[in-house]
Amino acid sequence: MISPKSQFTGMQPAPSAPAAAQTVLSVEKSVLGKKWVFAPADARLSEGISQAYGLPEIVGRILVSRGVGFDEVPEFLSPTMKAQLPDPSKLKDMDKAAERIAAAIMNDEKVAVFGDYDVDGATSSALLKRFFRAQGRDLRVYIPDRIGEGYGPNVAAMVKLRDEGNKVLITVDCGITAFEPLAAGTAAGLDIVVLDHHRAEPQLPPAHAIVNPNRLDDASGLGQLAAVGVTFLAIVAVNRILRARGWYTPARPEPRILQWLDIVALGTVADVVPLTGVNRAFVAQGLRIMAMRQNHGISALSDLASVSEAPTAFHAGYVFGPRVNAGGRVGEAELGWRLLSSEDPLEARMIANKLHQYNAERKVIEDAVLDDALEMLEAQAQDDLVILAGGDGWHAGVIGIVAARIKEKYNRPACVVAFDDKGFGKASCRSVSGIDLGAAVIAAKEQGLLVAGGGHKMAAGFTVVRSKIDELRVFLNQHAIAQLKGAAYVPELRLDSVLSAHAMTLELADKLSMLAPYGSGHAEPRFALTGAKIIKPTVVGEKHVSCYIQDTSGGASLKAIAFRALDTDLGETLLKSGPKPLHLAGHATINNWQGRRSVNFQIVDAAPVW
Repeated sequence: MISPKSQFTGMQPAPSAPAAAQTVLSVEKSVLGKKWVFAPADARLSEGISQAYGLPEIVGRILVSRGVGFDEVPEFLSPTMKAQLPDPSKLKDMDKAAERIAAAIMNDEKVAVFGDYDVDGATSSALLKRFFRAQGRDLRVYIPDRIGEGYGPNVAAMVKLRDEGNKVLITVDCGITAFEPLAAGTAAGLDIVVLDHHRAEPQLPPAHAIVNPNRLDDASGLGQLAAVGVTFLAIVAVNRILRARGWYTPARPEPRILQWLDIVALGTVADVVPLTGVNRAFVAQGLRIMAMRQNHGISALSDLASVSEAPTAFHAGYVFGPRVNAGGRVGEAELGWRLLSSEDPLEARMIANKLHQYNAERKVIEDAVLDDALEMLEAQAQDDLVILAGGDGWHAGVIGIVAARIKEKYNRPACVVAFDDKGFGKASCRSVSGIDLGAAVIAAKEQGLLVAGGGHKMAAGFTVVRSKIDELRVFLNQHAIAQLKGAAYVPELRLDSVLSAHAMTLELADKLSMLAPYGSGHAEPRFALTGAKIIKPTVVGEKHVSCYIQDTSGGASLKAIAFRALDTDLGETLLKSGPKPLHLAGHATINNWQGRRSVNFQIVDAAPVW
């Protein structure tokens, strides 16, 4: 084990569990408008964990700040499926769903899956496709066109799938609020199984079984699952039934379902669900399998993106995920699941190339819509807590990314609406910590302000009639303000410690790497570097700002970068800092280049030194 005596010069410990988060370096408002606060951590528990498990003090402190209990440390640092995989039967309706799917497999009934067009839907669909193929059964996969059909099941698709002879329909990453389409499908004779994770309304749509850890009567405690996680548990449940009924024989062996955890990891990371509990095990184990390059589709994406090292959660979320998403955004919606389920290396390379091209096209469209939206917003007084931007002719395939960019710029929840020529607007929303946008959107739907809508805490979507947009803006803001219970919304950046630049060493970065994988619910450790000089700031790549940083007292410099910072106050501050020192906020990354390892600092915010 690592010695608990490891020391890192220049480190200032975070305070012990303050009643209110303590300000870091007196930064009340950074260049990005954020208050810097320490992630609270009880000093005695941190010390106890460090000593008991032989961990560096900083690692113990970060574990405590992330809510990891004393007895949870070993499993958190080395998550295993054996310890974390829950009994699927804990989920409401899971046994009923698994029984129907197992019966369909054994009786060779025609089954279809209706998946969402994003990464979570694509990975869920690919997972089911692979499982059915392992049983010697076909599976019809239907992904709706984002522009022509919109999100979720629709009546026409339900009727079409039944007319094709399908007896069972499985919806993945959608369906929980599709009342009319599911009613039509049920009336047409489909046995519908819903595998979803989005927030449910009190009333549920008609279906044979609805498996969703976020339905109000589900007591599983698995609400953090992405749809691909729910789908994997469904496969575990179906597999268990098939095994018990003697379905597997020497001629038809039981599949190794854990081999598909790379697909589960990709969907889990890309859908930005909390990396806690079983999700952490999904991702940790899935990344190991991903590194084995068993999935031809993911391997093809790795080659296209020149990923030579073992993939991390970063690659899943920012390299592979956007490319899988690109087909559903601006290209062919079915490409994502086809890529991930392909067993032909040549086919996988061809699909990956298409997705790579679509992703480049998506970036161009995204930039145009973002520029249009920002120009519109800059001309208005931005007093709303929830920002609502809408435009005619905006491409619905990129509005989710644009909403995320606007959220980052203004530090507030953002909804971006693309209106068509019939007066209907399709919207994607992204939220901030402390404001549940999914709840606000569902409440707006219940008030009759939306044609359709749903989501979860950090992301949501809806369809609205243009005439309702002003009333909707007022409602969403009132709902968000009510969630704050009278408190003013102050965007915060949580930091784990204060360091000097020379303390940001490769040794420290290696110690911190044991805390990976990082993601929603388990943020990568962030530090403040105090009094750093910016040396040779340069614009590189796609609007990134690269530089070297050095302590005011001199010494070796540290390479740093601020991604997508050029057109932001952060980028301007770095480029124009001159000899004036800055406090910097960010995290350490390890760079591997031609066999040499070095530590870089990724800058996410800055503040002047007063």
